[in-house]
Amino acid sequence: MTAHPQTMGDGLITYSVDGDVALIGLNRPDKRNALSDRFVIALGAAVARATAEARAAVLHGHGTHFCAGLDLAEHSEKPLFEAVKGSRLWHRTFETIEMGEIPFVCAITGAAVGGGFELAASSHIRVAEETAFFALPEGTRGIFVGGGGSVRISRLIGSARMGDMMLTGRSVSATDMERWGGVSYVVPAGTALERATEIAHRMAQNAEFTNYAILNALPRIADMSADSGLFTEAMVASLATMTPEAKQRLKDFLEKRSPKVQAPDAH
Repeated sequence: MTAHPQTMGDGLITYSVDGDVALIGLNRPDKRNALSDRFVIALGAAVARATAEARAAVLHGHGTHFCAGLDLAEHSEKPLFEAVKGSRLWHRTFETIEMGEIPFVCAITGAAVGGGFELAASSHIRVAEETAFFALPEGTRGIFVGGGGSVRISRLIGSARMGDMMLTGRSVSATDMERWGGVSYVVPAGTALERATEIAHRMAQNAEFTNYAILNALPRIADMSADSGLFTEAMVASLATMTPEAKQRLKDFLEKRSPKVQAPDAH
């Protein structure tokens, strides 16, 4: 890892590389890392850089919280069409995470609220500390999600649970969010970034084409009919086995140079 992470976007983002893994930090701790359009543009630049020079990436927040969501002070002053364009900016940026070329792990500490939860939902694996919490207070504030949550969060936890969170404004613990499907791992306080980085390093060892197919084919297949999905699966599976990296990995396995799948550790 670089000894001193670089900053991007006038200091709103920190960026460092640990081997094949890029670490992208939200760096506005005095505002609980609340997201403005300028912040999202800086994040997009960091995601593009990570895609160009790493094989996996980790998103995390500096300070106590991951991200408290939309900077309401900025949002409340926007004219109607500017608000639309701002929402579409978030959509484009978060899509470069969700449907990009490398997998992203999100390390969640403290609050993942509103747009912060929407950002986390665009990552592929979410690691939350047991003290983290999630909320969608838009309903109580007279607004609506605008960072892709109506699609991504509802797909993770279901539209009924998402609607409950928006209508009531209630907070949901990391443990309950894991049970709902919105969190992949719950870890002890103070360990989310370490665990997320370990997972990212593991994913970085995968074949690049396979990671790309998982990121881009799986969500599309989920939107298809069963027949179309199975046809697409056959095409992607066949393409994957044609890559030189896949051929070598399969050869290594058959010649017993790679480990077999093991049963999970007992807890």
